[in-house]
Amino acid sequence: MSRKPITVTQPYLPPLEEFIPYLEQIWASKTLTNNGPFHRQLEQALCEHFGVEHLALFANGTIALITALQALRISGEVITTPYSFVATSHSLLWNTITPVFVDIDPERMSLDPARIEAAITPRTTAIMPVHCYGYPCDVERIERIADTYGLKVIYDAAHAFGVRYRGESLLRHGDLSILSFHATKVFNTFEGGAIVCPDAKTKQRIDFLKNFGFADEVTVMAPGINGKMNEFQAALGLLQLQRVDAAIARRREIDAAYREALNGLPGITLPSPPPDTEHNAAYFPILVEPDYRLTRDQLYQRFRDENILVRRYFYPLISDMPMYRGLPSAAPERLPLARSSAERILCLPIYPDLAVDDHQRVIDIIRAG
Repeated sequence: MSRKPITVTQPYLPPLEEFIPYLEQIWASKTLTNNGPFHRQLEQALCEHFGVEHLALFANGTIALITALQALRISGEVITTPYSFVATSHSLLWNTITPVFVDIDPERMSLDPARIEAAITPRTTAIMPVHCYGYPCDVERIERIADTYGLKVIYDAAHAFGVRYRGESLLRHGDLSILSFHATKVFNTFEGGAIVCPDAKTKQRIDFLKNFGFADEVTVMAPGINGKMNEFQAALGLLQLQRVDAAIARRREIDAAYREALNGLPGITLPSPPPDTEHNAAYFPILVEPDYRLTRDQLYQRFRDENILVRRYFYPLISDMPMYRGLPSAAPERLPLARSSAERILCLPIYPDLAVDDHQRVIDIIRAG
């Protein structure tokens, strides 16, 4: 008899009886969306949780990325990473912006600041790095480059909920930071996302843009989109927020147990967040090296045969996809480190409800090879 599947992550859902009072309030108010009371409460609660002043909720993280680019009036070319989920680069194409791919720092698994300046042209208007796996980018170096060349910095922080770096929220860096609250994330609202804004004026423009550009009942300020989060999503977020610190603590315990069991295993490299990081253990990536007994894809298949649904996250590179591979910056010889990571990467199951026995099964398969 086959065992139940083990996935890389599973969405946390609060007990149904705790959600019912929120549903009753939604039914009683008959306010389902359009900046309702739960929407406003969640925006304020997240600002307090992150220690930021302004935040705009969205229906999902991809629309938030698209809107962030609109809000800062980004055009031309944007320097970004090929090692990410496709939403990062897709948001650029949707704004008729050309992605310029730059290789990654193999330690942080994110955009390498040492390679950014060589990619800047007169058409470059912004840099869009990704805090991959919640590991902070080298924010100081990236922002020094941006300041020198007069570029905006928009961080794709989809993985970075709750991450603190050098004593403060990672979300305070850059001109804007974009979060995802998809069901696979550390904190979820079924679907959802947010933009962390530096000031009230920027938040106001973003709020206009996510509601078709309406400033009031008769005034449309910009060609906006429908990116609003509804009251059901916001209500779930308020419940999730009550438990997210405990969920992250449990993730860290699982992360530590993996590291204790796998550290020093020949052929397996364990990437780690940089020093001075309070990590959220959003993912547990390993790199399968040539001296391991199996190839990465053979190990991947071994897990699949055991009904353990690990992920090659991120493989293939964005730059290898049909809509991008014709770009000069997508040439394989320009991206050797990103390509090497994509060919070796495997993300293991990590979520608060991961059973001890299931966690041990994962470890045993890797150690057996």
